[in-house]
Amino acid sequence: MKKILLLSVVASTMIMAGGDITPVEPVIETPAVVEASGWDYTGQGVLYTQTVDSAGNNDLFSDETTYAGWGLQLGATNSDVFAGIGAGVEVSGIVASSEAGFYTGGGNAGTTSGGITQAYLTYGAGSTSFKVGRQQLPKSLSPFAFSEGWQVFKNTFDAALVVNSSIPNTTLVYAAVVNSNGSVGDYLNEDAFTQINENGDVVHMVTAQNKSIDGLTLTGSFYFAPDFAKDGNDLSVIWGDAKYNAGSFNLALQGGQIDPDSLGETTTAFGGKIGAKFGMFTAMAAYSSVDEDGLVGITNFGTGVKSPLYTQMVLNNVGQYHAAPGSEFVKVGGAAKTSVGTFKAYFGAGTNDSDETKGDYTQLDLMYVKQITENVKFFAAYVYTDDDMYTDATATGVRPSENNFVRFWARYNFN
Repeated sequence: MKKILLLSVVASTMIMAGGDITPVEPVIETPAVVEASGWDYTGQGVLYTQTVDSAGNNDLFSDETTYAGWGLQLGATNSDVFAGIGAGVEVSGIVASSEAGFYTGGGNAGTTSGGITQAYLTYGAGSTSFKVGRQQLPKSLSPFAFSEGWQVFKNTFDAALVVNSSIPNTTLVYAAVVNSNGSVGDYLNEDAFTQINENGDVVHMVTAQNKSIDGLTLTGSFYFAPDFAKDGNDLSVIWGDAKYNAGSFNLALQGGQIDPDSLGETTTAFGGKIGAKFGMFTAMAAYSSVDEDGLVGITNFGTGVKSPLYTQMVLNNVGQYHAAPGSEFVKVGGAAKTSVGTFKAYFGAGTNDSDETKGDYTQLDLMYVKQITENVKFFAAYVYTDDDMYTDATATGVRPSENNFVRFWARYNFN
């Protein structure tokens, strides 16, 4: 199972980011040949804490249930170091202190670790660009291997990326991925970057995205991991996404399958989302379904944490409840953007009929985001979860069914 997940990862390795944070994904463009421009420097400092009460068995912010840490990240990019060849480098470090509560034991945000999180070369030739090395990958073009944004720093991949824009309103992408560092634990250390395909084969991905119709974005991805389990079995993933944005109204559909070749048990899933905007308010409703017969969940194979499904919430990745085979999930909610910050509220509920994760699950997310200054951003979240799967004596795990969870972070951007 682990091999299947990790190998599809490689395949999906295309570009970058999710979760309770809504990071801005990079625009994939073909760089033009420019005159030497010098280096641009970036950086951020982060303070991060989270805690859970374990259904009242512990206290919020107690030593046993609280994670606290800080991080420093510095980067530099140059679009033309020599003869049109660009470069980028980034170093990151986390210092964490925690007594390791279930959700909060450093691993869920990042334990003390540090290293080179990005190091790549770029080159542009006409309508085609190349990027080779350690880099972030975006969920918009790589739905099964993307850099998540909920933790202290985003996870990255060792990959080669080719982007072509020669067809009007169309972006074509090919990626070959070798290593991934996940997004939890000591994920900044060099030894966290491990081969996705245990037999050493590269995993390949091809994505096409078209925006020919005003407001409509169509995206299709195919991933292929050859001989991923050292036994001649191949893994393939087909996934599609259609989003229509009419300004005050938006609609989206997604679906596809993960096929572990001769191992059988293909996973098929689909989802939908509808949203609306009324002045300062936004509202949405989403649904997802993953068939019970599948072998692999619909998760970010680069991390095993978040999911490309529209029903992803702050914590429903616990056991990938909404994304596991046999699950159906509904998410509703909205946001209000005010002069004192943005307030968000979402409620999710679902059932799972598979033998391994059978049960019901509900979750409430309450969030607040504020750009305090041009350089400082603050985030706060309260999450309530109720998972009756863990009240079943036959179920694995030690979590109580109900939990209260709190997370805070503040980021200072040096740019």
